[in-house]
Amino acid sequence: MSTDRTRPAGRRDQSGPRSAPSGPRSASNGPRPTSSGPRSVPPQRSRRLQPHRPQRPHQWFAERLLAVLSGQRPVHWMLGHTIGEAYDQLAELAPSTPLRAAHGSRPVLRHCRGAQPATGVVEAFASIAAGDRVRAMAFRLEQGADQRWRCAAVELGGERLTAGAPGPR
Repeated sequence: MSTDRTRPAGRRDQSGPRSAPSGPRSASNGPRPTSSGPRSVPPQRSRRLQPHRPQRPHQWFAERLLAVLSGQRPVHWMLGHTIGEAYDQLAELAPSTPLRAAHGSRPVLRHCRGAQPATGVVEAFASIAAGDRVRAMAFRLEQGADQRWRCAAVELGGERLTAGAPGPR
């Protein structure tokens, strides 16, 4: 068992955690080692240039629905996040994994937008890229008395159109 408490378990390098410079170095810290003489160090940028915005409920649900409908997660993963017939719709859609991409590529959420037609209701749509296909997904969220959002309906669309083939009429 290691007695070094600054190094995470499994870490193989011998260096410890580094701290950001907090101003001029004092003599007790010692001079900073340099290999080719003095050099200017650019100021470190903050990771967040803008204040962190929490993810909107429709974006969060779109990611979860994508995971279920692409086969990455089981349907029961959404059990506590659905109401009404939405779970039945997911249970019917999920076994065929309609959003699974061909050739092992992972489907990606391209766009997700939502509208709020009434207080406590969000109707959202998303476009999903899965390999060379782009599919559409629409869903409805309703906010319960406990202030939690739950999915109330899910629909998939976006039949693949091939070049030169006539589209649906």
